[in-house]
Amino acid sequence: MLALPGGVAAAVVASIPSPSSGSVSLGPLDLRGYGVMIALGVVAAVWLAQRRWAARGGDPEDIVSIAMFAVPAGLVGARIYHVITDWPRYEGRWGDVVKIWEGGLGIPGGIALGVAVGLFVAHRRKMNLPLLLDAVTPALPLAQAIGRWGNWFNQELFGRPTDLPWGLEIDPARRPPEHLDAATFHPTFLYESLWNLVLCLALIRLDRTGRLRPGRLFAAYVAGYFLARLGLELLRVDPASLVLGIRVNVWVSVIGIGAGLAFGLTGRRRPGDVVDEAPYRGDPIGPDDAGSDDANSDVDR
Repeated sequence: MLALPGGVAAAVVASIPSPSSGSVSLGPLDLRGYGVMIALGVVAAVWLAQRRWAARGGDPEDIVSIAMFAVPAGLVGARIYHVITDWPRYEGRWGDVVKIWEGGLGIPGGIALGVAVGLFVAHRRKMNLPLLLDAVTPALPLAQAIGRWGNWFNQELFGRPTDLPWGLEIDPARRPPEHLDAATFHPTFLYESLWNLVLCLALIRLDRTGRLRPGRLFAAYVAGYFLARLGLELLRVDPASLVLGIRVNVWVSVIGIGAGLAFGLTGRRRPGDVVDEAPYRGDPIGPDDAGSDDANSDVDR
């Protein structure tokens, strides 16, 4: 208790409560909080990517068309990565592999397959891939920042026990056996969410400087995301597959940081660089040909 002026006593909030249920009730609907947060993250990411693509002269509806394929692919990739890296959890109960609503999405797999499918769709639409990648990249950490709150609903992926004021309350049934006597843990989902918000804003600011060649902003995202993920993996206490006694995601984070830095550092613009800033290959449409039949056929995609 804290004594306030006038002799009034007030309780000090010394922890972050966890939801009593993993569901969100909307009238007659009972929705899984995990899925709701992922959906909200997708909506926010599409909105931001549309605005950034339109600012580059592209059609915002292109982003929706790409998302229709890239988002499901990202979810599938994230689930596959999770199952492969944590397969002992499903041994003997492989039917649970499809229960995404219970949690279990590996971000590296989601990034890899989602981005690959998105770029494939964009290539088929003859879009400028580097320019598109720059437009979409800041939307990725925004989606992750929102989606990570799904872990809060499921009381999962938390860190070591802590007495810090922002410690996360975890129900006894959700605590690791070796920490049953601990009531609060590091809210690693919150740390990652905040980091991703900062990363989103930093990527937007970096893009505005024009220092990187088109397409290289994605490398900065990869390096920035995995830098934070490396620290969080060293903090987490949930069961994980090990390679040489080290968590798999620690290895993946180190590789991601290295790849992102290597690709990003070689992508600085130099004087005299010629940059294609048209949203579609073979386009733009100039004022003189905007009304011609040829121009109209060029835009038909």
